[in-house]
Amino acid sequence: MQYISTRGGIEPVSFTEAVLMGLATDGGLILPRAIPRIGSETYTEWQELSYQELAFEVMSRFIDDIPEAELRNLIYSSYESFDSEEVTPLVHQGSLHIMELFHGPTLAFKDVALQFLGNVFEYLLEKNDSVLNILGATSGDTGSAAIYGVRGKERINIFILHPHERVSKVQEKQMTCVTDSNVFNIAIHGTFDDAQAIVKAIFNDLDYKEQQHLGAINSINWARVLAQVVYYVHACLHISSHENDKATDFSVPTGNFGDIFAGYIAKRMLPEGTIRKLLLATNGNDILTRMVQDGDYSLSEVLPTSSPSMDIQSASNFERYLYYLLDEDPNRTKQAMTQFAETGIIDLADFQDQIQRDFVAERATEDEVTTTIAEFYKEYGYVLDPHTAVGMHCVLRHQRKGIPVCCLATAHPGKFVETVEAAIGQSIERPESIQNLMGKESRCELMDADRNLIKEFVKKHAKHG
Repeated sequence: MQYISTRGGIEPVSFTEAVLMGLATDGGLILPRAIPRIGSETYTEWQELSYQELAFEVMSRFIDDIPEAELRNLIYSSYESFDSEEVTPLVHQGSLHIMELFHGPTLAFKDVALQFLGNVFEYLLEKNDSVLNILGATSGDTGSAAIYGVRGKERINIFILHPHERVSKVQEKQMTCVTDSNVFNIAIHGTFDDAQAIVKAIFNDLDYKEQQHLGAINSINWARVLAQVVYYVHACLHISSHENDKATDFSVPTGNFGDIFAGYIAKRMLPEGTIRKLLLATNGNDILTRMVQDGDYSLSEVLPTSSPSMDIQSASNFERYLYYLLDEDPNRTKQAMTQFAETGIIDLADFQDQIQRDFVAERATEDEVTTTIAEFYKEYGYVLDPHTAVGMHCVLRHQRKGIPVCCLATAHPGKFVETVEAAIGQSIERPESIQNLMGKESRCELMDADRNLIKEFVKKHAKHG
């Protein structure tokens, strides 16, 4: 399997080269040269597989430069820390199905991919006798999932910046209570935008980046998308056994387009008709909803909401879908993304028919999120977190009678206690892992939002081969 850039400026690379490259050197995103297709007979044979064995069958179609036994070991070790044997279990309510993606160590869907990516990084670094220093900025969830994905790994140090006193207590504790010697948390005086700007500026210093062996673990890495494809296939197999093999809709709360793009890949990969529709759900930060409904992919102000992981206007994974929308033409893709960087707008009105064949979209206001949490709890006794409630609102607006639909539950409600308890009018049980955090030792550096200070700190503590 060879991988290419959406902008066409690199020679084809292998999976392992793609993982280490992260962002293509021409500024594009990496994709497989072709999407493998799964025949009906093979798909049926997957019915009885465990999650780990299914992950191997799916991933091995995209990975041919890691030996089978070693790939299996990477997959199995990635999900040992999950508290569910099924990894991403499903809850069934008639023709409505909820896939719980929050059974990993940080109680968010990002664990599914980042546990795997952390292990792949470690494997490749050992194979190449090299080291990696991961540098990132977070508003909360990505930082903790990345830290848990690489904690204790001998060849990796991780440096995560977060805005001081601007993340939730749970998010802060999930990061700073990891005191492994290879983990460095840095709280800066400033905002998340300040932290992000520092990280981007450091990565743009190419000499420093090379000298300090810097790497990224964010959602543009193809390995993260691939790991998420697996749980769509897993859901389809389980739902088909409940629904007499009917085609399934998926509702996906998304802001960065990575999770729903994994669904798009799964839809193209599986036998035709396995996945019927992908329901794209956003909060008030609705650039993706506007793109689907009106062909309007244009920037607007980022609004703070109760579903902060989706408070995004420029979706970093959208370029991958745009490449397919533009008939896999790297020149047109590069031109469109250059235009977006300059103007903040891509006009996709001429592509509405195709976009609406691929997606249905809906936005949820803050009032609608609160109402959805309250009404769903009243009817089913099931507690939704605010992000999942955005997805469920989309389900309730678009579900068709007799069509099974699966809503992705992307975070545990215990991570957003204030919003959830205000909606349902009663206390909820905190997961034991969150309760245990509150009394734990924490370690964090508090620094000014000065990139030179950050560069000095990273240089002092970086691993060198």
